[in-house]
Amino acid sequence: MSPLRMIFLGLAIWGAVHPMMYFLPWLLDNGADLSGLVAAWKVSAATTGLYWDLVIAAVALTVWIVAEVAVRRNWIALLAIPATFLIGVSCGLPLYLFLRSAPVR
Repeated sequence: MSPLRMIFLGLAIWGAVHPMMYFLPWLLDNGADLSGLVAAWKVSAATTGLYWDLVIAAVALTVWIVAEVAVRRNWIALLAIPATFLIGVSCGLPLYLFLRSAPVR
C-alpha cells in the first residue's frame, strides 16, 4: 500500500473515531433523538453555518462519488456515501480517496 493510501486510510479512521468522542456522550444523554440533534446543530448562527457547510460538502461529495463510480465502475467506492451521512464528511471524504486511489486492475 502506498504512503498516500495509508494517509487517506488513517484520516478516514481518525474522521470516524474523533467525532464520535463528541457524538456518543450526547447520544447517551439524549438518546437517538434526531430532531434534538438537528436542533443542537442550529443553536447559534455559528453552528448553523457549520451545519450547512457540512451538508453542502456531503451533497457535493455524494454527487462526485456517483459521477465517478458511473464512469470508473469502482462500485466499492459507494461505501463512502453511507460513511459520509452516518459518520460525517471527515470520514467519507478520506475513505473515498482511499478507495479511489487503489491500483487499477
